[in-house]
Amino acid sequence: MKIASYNVNGIRAALGKGFLNWLQQADPDVICLQEIKAMKEQLELEVFEKAGYPYHYWFSAEKKGYSGVAILSKKRPDHVEYGTGIDYMDREGRNLRADFNGLSVMSLYLPSGTNIARLEHKLQYMADFQQYIDRLREEKPNLVILGDYNICHQAIDIHDPVRNKNVSGFLPVEREWIGNFIASGFIDSFRYFNTAPHHYTWWSYRANSRAKNKGWRLDYAMVSEALEQQLKRSVILPQAVHSDHCPILVELEK
Repeated sequence: MKIASYNVNGIRAALGKGFLNWLQQADPDVICLQEIKAMKEQLELEVFEKAGYPYHYWFSAEKKGYSGVAILSKKRPDHVEYGTGIDYMDREGRNLRADFNGLSVMSLYLPSGTNIARLEHKLQYMADFQQYIDRLREEKPNLVILGDYNICHQAIDIHDPVRNKNVSGFLPVEREWIGNFIASGFIDSFRYFNTAPHHYTWWSYRANSRAKNKGWRLDYAMVSEALEQQLKRSVILPQAVHSDHCPILVELEK
């Protein structure tokens, strides 16, 4: 089973840049999207169905043009869960889960901490999300959480760890949280297979950052330890250029 994840930075903009052609070539069984920045009713849903994804689920933010996640699938899920049930999280459309025959796939978009107020919001979200996942794993032990975590875990995951040490996304408190999240029972699937530097999933639009590969690894496919023996590969796909992020993909043996 191939599962992809992509922060598209606006699904309508990505569609205009050839997203569907890429999707058909990459051919994942399931793809999780983040930062869709659209309401379901603003989209021509048949284009996804014609591309081979008849099952599509959208969880938008209340605020138009902001945040939002989606899951597209070739096969019908057994169950779809919209949000976490925690009001302030769900108003921003940041969590969507689809269950497939004992495997649960979640599209996650953690907040960024662009200012003090949003950083406090992000830290609260991270704490509440950890508690939510701790409870969820008791019910759904085979869990894959893909998406934009808005955190670089280690120095290897960011192009300039020294200059960015006080920037949200690489703050000690954020790095500690994602380390603890992994330690709670998850595998950072990309690092499970690849420990080399200079692999990133987001680049600023400024200063020709992408061409110079001055990036951040913000997107992860976190896989429950219970699924370790089913891990086949996990890769970053930087050749896709429909967003300031690039997609990631994890493959599990059925």
